[in-house]
Formats: sequence, C-alpha cells, structure tokens
Amino acid sequence: MESTRLVADLTGAVPDFASDPYRLFGELRENGPVHRAKVLDGRECWLITGYEVAKAAFTDPRLSNDPQFLKAWDGLGRNVIGRTLMMTDPPDHTRLRKLVAREFTHRRVQSMRPRVQQLTDELLDTMLKGERADLVDAFAFPLPLSVICELLGVPDADRADFRLWSADLSAPATMAAGAAAEAAMTGYLSDLIGRKRLLGGEDLLSALVRTTDEDGDTLSHDELLGMAFLLLVGGHESTAHMIASGTLALLRHPAELAALRADFSLLDSAIEEVLRFDGPVEIAALRYTTEPVILAGTEIPAGEVVLIGLSPAARDHRQFPEPDRFDIRRGLRETRAHFAFGHGVHFCLGAPLARMEGSVALRTLLERCPRLALDTPESALEWNPPTFFMRGLKQLPVTW
Repeated sequence: MESTRLVADLTGAVPDFASDPYRLFGELRENGPVHRAKVLDGRECWLITGYEVAKAAFTDPRLSNDPQFLKAWDGLGRNVIGRTLMMTDPPDHTRLRKLVAREFTHRRVQSMRPRVQQLTDELLDTMLKGERADLVDAFAFPLPLSVICELLGVPDADRADFRLWSADLSAPATMAAGAAAEAAMTGYLSDLIGRKRLLGGEDLLSALVRTTDEDGDTLSHDELLGMAFLLLVGGHESTAHMIASGTLALLRHPAELAALRADFSLLDSAIEEVLRFDGPVEIAALRYTTEPVILAGTEIPAGEVVLIGLSPAARDHRQFPEPDRFDIRRGLRETRAHFAFGHGVHFCLGAPLARMEGSVALRTLLERCPRLALDTPESALEWNPPTFFMRGLKQLPVTW
C-alpha cells in the first residue's frame, strides 16, 4: 500500500500555521490526499486533504461518527455536552435529525431576518459612535450570539457567561478550564431545559422539548442537551468567524470589495466564496474507522481517527480553478461545491441561518461604512490558536 510522505502537524508548532494554514495544507495535498497527522497533545490520526477523497469519505459507511468505535485515543480530547447529531450514525442520526428538523425549519429561519437586521443595525449604531473598533468584539461575535440565544430562548442576563463557557470549550487554555466550562454549561443547559418543560415558550428550545413525531417519539434529556449545545456553540462561533474572515477577505481584495459594493446581487456568491476561501471550520466532525479501510491507496486500521479536511479540500485545484484566488464572481454552482457545512447526511442543519446572518451582516456593514479599512498592518493581525477544528481572528481592528 502507498505510504504517506509527510506528517501533518496541526498542533500549532508549524510557524505561521494559525495565520496561514493553507500553505501546509497545500504541501500535504500535493504529496497525496491522505496523511498521518498530529493534533492536540501529540495524538495521532489521519487527515484527508484531497477534494474527491473527502467527498467520498463523507458517505463511506466504514467511517463512523459514533465514538464507540474509537480505539486509538483515550478519549475525544475535546468537550462535548449531551448526545449530538455529530456523534451518531443512521438510523439513530436519521431519527434525531427528523425530530429537530420538524422545528428548526426554513420558515422559522426566514422569519428571523427582520430581527437579525434590527440587531445588526443596533450593534453598528453603537460601534459607529466612535472612529475605530475591534470588529470581532463589537460586531462579528455579539450578532450571532444574540441571534442564537434569542432563537433558543436564552435570557439576556446569561449570555456573557455563555460566551465565556463557549470560548473555553472551543479552545481551552488548560484541560481544567475546558472541564470547568463543560460542567458549568451542562448544568446551565439542564436547568434551562427544565424551565422550558415547565413554562414553555415560542422559542426553538421550547419547541424541541415539545416535539413529537407520528409514532410519539420525543427527544430525551441527553439529546436535548446535545442539540442545545450544538446549536448554541456551533450556531454562533462559526458564524462569527465567517463574518470577521469575510470582512478581512474583502478588505484584502479591494477589487472584489468594489465589485460587491457596486452590485449587491453578488452577495450570495460572495458569502459562498468566503466559506470556500477561508471558512470558519477547518475539519469536519471526527470519524472513526469501523474496520480496516484503504483510502486513496493508504491503509488505515480499525478504530483510528480520521479528519476530513474542509479547508484543504476547498483549495484543491482539481475542483476549484485558481483556488488561492479570492473571486466573488465564481458563481454559486462552483463555490457551493465547498464542504464548509459538510456533505451527505451530516450536512449542517444551521447552514440557512448562517448564510442569512452572513449576508445581512456583510451588506449592512459595507453600506453603512463606505470607507471601512483595516486599522492595523496585516502582519499584526492576531488569529486564535489552532484547535484543528475552528479557525478565526482573535481581533480585527477597523476604522471607517
């Protein structure tokens, strides 16, 4: 069997990996679509960097999302609350997704657009009272956090704590900090679900508590915990990074920015190009080999962790012509071939909400800030430490 020639170090030890992971991903991809990789505290796994192999892996039944098949690691190495869609396979996944999809509908998402616009305007009203700001802290993070908290019925007073817990769960400074955040959020969400059972409401979490299918099936407490966690954390952090990275991509490419300002009918394709070019999620949810598997000539034993590279696949020239070029006029058919929201049965339920928030946020920001510009040299931009899942700016200083 073909052996991998390079080892992907995703721990952050590679210089400049946080600010530009695509150089390493490109080197790996050109040396083959499957590689041994190091993550977390040096644990080893397998990374898929090629587009076609990634696409096939999403639908390969030998690659399971269920951690019961994990043998290579002592544990997941990250904090997950409850039983989530990302940790199940069909038919359990099919059942869970069907129950959630009954309430998390396209109609519910579209009904939120006026409120998303109102929140966007309010945040920009506050930000524009000054002459400069950190766009991440003033706009990109609070907007999707407010949206998802309102969607799930999280009280205003609890949102500051929630943001801190979310940060410690996604990229904990220490294992103890991650464990403490997991315990705090688990307790909070359990209490919140209890209040929804008792008092009800029109929010999504109350609807999920009540939802019942034709056979009388409902979501268990552990499943409700998992869905609340997945929607709250996944529903705001990735969207926040998309808004910040999208703004930066446009500022770095003034011709594309000018084209979008001149014709906002390009907005949908611009959002898709942002997701392809520098999407917020680098790696899909962990997969585990249920049996020995051969991927692109590389043999992977049973019980191993497989990472499907979303960001590496998005820069594969075999799928995307001139993949390192940011071009908002590629067209929806080409750009929507990206895997920023996954592929197959695990395609992200929240994709319509993220796309809607991104389009409202970017258009309003550009309309209200015609002279928007970076307020720091590009070399001084700070990125969050690599987590091998999420990628995003720590700060984005701007002026207008």
